[in-house]
Amino acid sequence: MLKDIEVESLEGVSIAVVNELGENMEMVWNVYVINYTQNLLEGVLVSSKGYGKLNGEEVQTSQLRHFLETIEPLSYSKIEPIISDLFVLNNEYWLSYYVNGKMYDRKFVFLENTIKEDGLELVSLLNKPGLLIS
Repeated sequence: MLKDIEVESLEGVSIAVVNELGENMEMVWNVYVINYTQNLLEGVLVSSKGYGKLNGEEVQTSQLRHFLETIEPLSYSKIEPIISDLFVLNNEYWLSYYVNGKMYDRKFVFLENTIKEDGLELVSLLNKPGLLIS
């Protein structure tokens, strides 16, 4: 039955890790879903986990799941904070959502050691420095 379900990926939906000023006036890292399309995203489910090698051993973080009712066109929504200690791992975000009743699905992976302050660019819509996967 699962083979009969057609799931596609929609261009214009991205994940960004952003370095920004937090509530306590300190710099923090947050992960966002960004909707660059003209479509309303509904029933947005994000599953996140980290995995890789640390000190020669395979490690995996807990898997977290987040549900967002909607993300408006040309808008964004914060998923979760992320601590910089996890940047040595692959950080995976599996995103599923509906547009006009059709399900879309995509996996985004920030590879180990790719999230760095010296590699940040301006993330449009957020107008903050970060790393974006489209």
